[in-house]
Amino acid sequence: MKIKASLVIVIIFSFFFQGCIVFEKVSYDIKLKTQNTGTATITFYNLKSDAIGKKEFEEDKEALFNYLLKSEEFVEQMKLENKNISSRKLFLSADKLNGEVIYGFDNINHVENILYQDGFYFLTVNPTDSIISTNGVVMTSGEFKRIVWDSSFRNLKFEMLSDIKQINLRELAPFYKEN
Repeated sequence: MKIKASLVIVIIFSFFFQGCIVFEKVSYDIKLKTQNTGTATITFYNLKSDAIGKKEFEEDKEALFNYLLKSEEFVEQMKLENKNISSRKLFLSADKLNGEVIYGFDNINHVENILYQDGFYFLTVNPTDSIISTNGVVMTSGEFKRIVWDSSFRNLKFEMLSDIKQINLRELAPFYKEN
């Protein structure tokens, strides 16, 4: 009984005290070469850490500045998801740390599960998700929210707010040094 209780406590602590890199909003700019292939530029705005402890915060900084930004391992991992990264960078804007990744894809489904069906592209999200802007049409029902573009679009764009509460987050911008 004591072992089970200790295991539960360890699992709870590792869940709550594990850091994670979060962002305020994200924008997608998808340029189609063919009906199903193209490149996606994804920009993450105001990157922060939700780590509580010093160790977890250091792990978040390591993950962002070395693994995501510089490692070949990350590029290889993304290839397994059919995302061929051609560019990735971090940059400061108004003292906020932002990130951008550009990747090629051979199936539009690999970009946030956007689907092409019956002459339309569409992205379905939760009804509570905040779509800030899009060049498509937003359709809302009680069960889902959907952005729809017809097949004449060669550039699909949308921007969404994160659902992360922006309280008690730690700034990453002061730790970024441009190379």
